Amino acid sequence: MRGPHNIWRLIRTGATLERTGAMGAVLNALEAPRSLRLVARILGAPFFWLGLKGDPNMPPTPRALTALGPAYIKFGQILSTRPDVVGSEISDQLKVLQDRLPPFSVAQAKQIFLSETGHDPDDVFNEFSDPVAAASIAQVHRATLKSTGETVAVKILRPKIERAFKTDIDAFYFAASMIEMLSPMSRRLRPRDVIEHFEGVVMGELDLRLETSAASEFQANTKEDQGFRLPRLEWSFSSRRVMTMGWAEGITMSDIEALKSAGHDCHELGQRLLSLFLKHALRDGYFHADMHQGNLKVAENGDIIALDFGIMGHIDEYTRRVYAEILYGFINKNYRRVAEVHFEAGYVPADRDIDEFARALRAVGEPIFGMDATQISMGRLLSYLFEVTERFGMETRTELILLQRTMVVVEGVARSLNPQINMWEVARPIVEEYIRKSIGPRAVLRDLGKTALVISRFGPKLPDIVEAALLREAQKEPEKTASRGWLHALGYLGAAILGGLLVIVASELF
Repeated sequence: MRGPHNIWRLIRTGATLERTGAMGAVLNALEAPRSLRLVARILGAPFFWLGLKGDPNMPPTPRALTALGPAYIKFGQILSTRPDVVGSEISDQLKVLQDRLPPFSVAQAKQIFLSETGHDPDDVFNEFSDPVAAASIAQVHRATLKSTGETVAVKILRPKIERAFKTDIDAFYFAASMIEMLSPMSRRLRPRDVIEHFEGVVMGELDLRLETSAASEFQANTKEDQGFRLPRLEWSFSSRRVMTMGWAEGITMSDIEALKSAGHDCHELGQRLLSLFLKHALRDGYFHADMHQGNLKVAENGDIIALDFGIMGHIDEYTRRVYAEILYGFINKNYRRVAEVHFEAGYVPADRDIDEFARALRAVGEPIFGMDATQISMGRLLSYLFEVTERFGMETRTELILLQRTMVVVEGVARSLNPQINMWEVARPIVEEYIRKSIGPRAVLRDLGKTALVISRFGPKLPDIVEAALLREAQKEPEKTASRGWLHALGYLGAAILGGLLVIVASELF
């Protein structure tokens, strides 16, 4: 599938951007250099007639992305949260992509529900509404359960959406291969690995059984978080293409005026949202990775309600500690330590100059501190950060792509609620708490406790392990069997005793 025929898809992408007028709008918003504008025009203009027309009632950029398909729509949803990158005009235009796309019919939705769950929706529900939200992958219906009278949301995948996504991702792979071939310096960014990573994430979003399971785990992790909640899940009416959950009543977070009219403190909401994301990422290593405004509501009591759990991020404990140390170093302006962490984690090749890298990081961090958030251009900051990573040969860390992307999205949503919000000030207490719990003395004891638990599992096998060691020694050097065998036996016994002690200590402490 990933062959030259994808050239057609890429040509049509450029032609559609040109035909809908999105090409000029996007280049202007990104403040693209004249050379890039010239290349875009040369490549786009001759194929103008091949472009898709899209819906003429929509503004140029969402018109183009909607015409091109679900993968492009997903990209537009992300950009809609970044007015500081694409400009407020395009950002406002792209918000239409979040939950107001053309729906498919109620009859189709009911048929999918029946075929997937084995239950006739007319027997299950008193009411099954027209679509209340239609996004790139699925649409949502409001329904009322006959058994309890409870109002629920029924999410149903779009017909043939899997095939549509595979087509777009296939073209992205081809584009990544062409970029690597034509621009050798881009290989350190591993564009094909990036596409592969997102393919796994997106394909997981196309199985609603996985989404229901992810929501259940996320709900268990966050049940004690004040001011944050998830809808109740209905497992009996959920399947691969259908997900049913409690109805979330509230104001969509994109409607700033409605939030203010309802008496909500938008500044506090922005700070809480950013704090919650950082807690989920650092504390749990499991976070909502699609937190744009369309997936967030504010309840009457002020609780933030999260929706749509198709894209969830996971980072292991070691990576969390590295990430926290990097953030902590930036917060405290300890750029030398930030540089050391990058080298220790292998993010920067060992042959590079650590002091020079620390100075480059200082040039990234210093302009942010003490500056009003409205004066910070995230576009320029990311541009310079890219130059730094290129200069020092840093490879793209695929395990952090989703975390980094989500952090950009969440900060964008928070800044729409509170333009003066400073991410570093919000992050400080959360990162400090995580550092205290995960890198201090108690963390060392906890790690030893975990090690002891692993060692203790081998307790019943110790006699066999000792006997096997003695037999190996006897086969190698019979005359030294007794002395070395007893040394090995004592070693294993010592390890067992130490393991038992550590288990006792760990159980008392934790």
